[in-house]
Amino acid sequence: MHFILPLAIGLVALLYASVGHAGATGYIAVMTLLGMPPSAVRPTALVLNVIVATIATVQFSRAGHFRPRLFWPLAVASVPCAFVGGTLTLPTAAFEAVLGGVLLASAVQIIRTSFGAPDVDDVTASADRPARQRTAVSLATLGGGIGLLSGLTGVGGGVFLTPALLALRAAPVKSIAAVTAPFILVNSLAGLAGGLLAGRPLQAVSLPVIAAAVLGGAVGSHWGAFRLPVRTLRLLMAGVLLFASVKLLARPLGL
Repeated sequence: MHFILPLAIGLVALLYASVGHAGATGYIAVMTLLGMPPSAVRPTALVLNVIVATIATVQFSRAGHFRPRLFWPLAVASVPCAFVGGTLTLPTAAFEAVLGGVLLASAVQIIRTSFGAPDVDDVTASADRPARQRTAVSLATLGGGIGLLSGLTGVGGGVFLTPALLALRAAPVKSIAAVTAPFILVNSLAGLAGGLLAGRPLQAVSLPVIAAAVLGGAVGSHWGAFRLPVRTLRLLMAGVLLFASVKLLARPLGL
């Protein structure tokens, strides 16, 4: 287990960071499969989220994809909601079933549209126009809802935010990834703070696991920000969402 856990965490971090995510759903799945106690899984996943999301934020920002006007309304509303969600402990089987179905449908839609879309990040006036038309209020409403869900489930919210922004055509793909990474970062921090307030202490994370997350996050986010073509990035996003949907649907379906 001492060898398998860091390896699995590093692979999850690499895949998720390539699309601007931090990997909480993957970490939760890995730790659950390896028999870690539920009380340790949620805070550990958020700690790893903070590490990988920080790296991804820096990499995508360095590449020039970050859009402050899209990020700030989402983040300002999501942080207090994620904090509140982090203080709560609710039964989640029905919620996971519905959410898993939504993520599965989102992944299928991304795959379907990816093969009909050009393999370039077309940052044109027409691509920018939908982002400008999104009002701060509508973005804040979206961010608040996702923040609450992220706090409740112990993830950073990327698996909710990415399909929503893609469906809204809010920005080019790499800009969505660049906004998703810091969104996950602030929500993970808020979720950790809420958990601490609710009396759930942080768990110690071993150095090999931290090192694996750092390495995987650095390599994956560099590929996503600087090297991967947009169609590949979209298909990776679909893969991440498929993985998350399977993880969410497994328990309600008794798998």
